[in-house]
Amino acid sequence: TMAARCGLVTKGVVYIIVGILAAQVALHRGGTTKDDVGAIQAIYGQPGGKLLLALVAVGLLAYALFDVAKGLLDLEQKGTEPKGIVERAGYAVAGVTYAVLAWGAFQLVMGTGTGGKTTDATAHDRTAQALQLPFGSALVVVGGLIFLGVAAAQFAQAYQASFKEHLRLASMAAPQQGLIVFIGRFGLAARGVVFAIIGFFLILAALRQNAAEAKGMAGALQELLNHPYGHVLLGIVAFGFVAFGAYSCVEARYRTL
Repeated sequence: TMAARCGLVTKGVVYIIVGILAAQVALHRGGTTKDDVGAIQAIYGQPGGKLLLALVAVGLLAYALFDVAKGLLDLEQKGTEPKGIVERAGYAVAGVTYAVLAWGAFQLVMGTGTGGKTTDATAHDRTAQALQLPFGSALVVVGGLIFLGVAAAQFAQAYQASFKEHLRLASMAAPQQGLIVFIGRFGLAARGVVFAIIGFFLILAALRQNAAEAKGMAGALQELLNHPYGHVLLGIVAFGFVAFGAYSCVEARYRTL
């Protein structure tokens, strides 16, 4: 359980950094939107960054193992019905994703890599590979629909505040409980927006047979700037990411494991 809690804190730190970097763009402070790879590169660039990033890498690996365990051992008690199997598979896939991020961080610490591929580059490469396969366009559309489904699930959790079921909140005063529920809802909604954008552009890439249309986290955040009041939209989502990161840190303390 200690490894899981450390992993949740690390995940929260990464989201907070991504949110801060996006907020700087929204506030015309310069820079570009980043993803989790950009976050670990930002950590490395700080004073004492190598040591900090080594700790983050260990935390990311711990969180990856926690997610994989949730999927394989059914720690969330999702069951063996089709819906439960899909959710458990999602946990396992997320675990592998965080393991890859942890490996990129380790490589950066050891001086043998740059932190790994950005999510945008990964999205382009995997979409291009998929489009070369028989029925490749259909596969990419399915991938887009999965992201849209994840986005819908994030919005549902934000609306229902169902995440409260996993937290020990009874010992807190009502204002504290209200604050935790607010940042959880805000953060989940922000993630839902980004997942929805990623899903939409995957489907667009399939329809246009153009892998360059696919986007990762940074590209999805950047896309918000292409709309009316784009800096406002990006700012809201950026602070939502900070809220999600803060919630993840709270979850590390109060989650029932």
